[in-house]
Amino acid sequence: MGKLDGKTAIVTGGGSGIGRATASLFAQEGARIVVADWNEESAQAAAREIETAGGKAVAVKADVSRPEDVQRMIQAALDTYGRLDVLFNNAGIEGEQAPTAECTVENFDRVISINLRGVFLGMKYGIEAMLRAGGGVIVNNASVAGIVGFPNIPAYCAAKGGVIQLTKTAALEYAKEGIRVNVICPGVIQTPMVERFLHGDTQAQAALEAVEPVGHFGKPEEVAQLALFLASDDSSFCTGAPFIVDGGMVAA
Repeated sequence: MGKLDGKTAIVTGGGSGIGRATASLFAQEGARIVVADWNEESAQAAAREIETAGGKAVAVKADVSRPEDVQRMIQAALDTYGRLDVLFNNAGIEGEQAPTAECTVENFDRVISINLRGVFLGMKYGIEAMLRAGGGVIVNNASVAGIVGFPNIPAYCAAKGGVIQLTKTAALEYAKEGIRVNVICPGVIQTPMVERFLHGDTQAQAALEAVEPVGHFGKPEEVAQLALFLASDDSSFCTGAPFIVDGGMVAA
């Protein structure tokens, strides 16, 4: 019996990286999946992969910074499967690298709109659907960059810190309504985002891996396992908490 049997789950940013690994794992554990991504082709490919493996999935093109897209994403879950039980607010971008005084207003606004506003919108409309269903689980994806500072990505750090605080606030507001809200804080995970961040610089990758106490980057599947724990009844007494999965980086 799967840990998410009979559940409906939305995974934003589900077309690649952590989102794709999580959508696949959720489906393996019995969930019916809505794969949401701004890249429609990637979302469709992820949904096909799930269905080929025997699961159930539909793809939705969605820009999580747009309220109408998020509402349509939620409605797709309701129209297709009749309810929403789990929402993994995972979609995010890295933005441009520059120190704070050189960070453009356009870059700051873009990163905040997707990484923070997108999580807010997902919770706003997802909670409405979960309240009608009598409860649910929200898992947000932040970063260790929301806990400790990292030079040259001020917008990213600000957004991820905001996600952690949004999580705590919503968890307190809806604990008695049967809705649990937690947040994952990954370290450096081998995803397309990190590959773009490194620009193929093998020396930069080696330097970054060297600060990991375990000596290597994490895998999307390792984050997905934590997301599954938080989405399932295994974490029934957990809400309002950040869960770090970083190979020991912030403990150093």
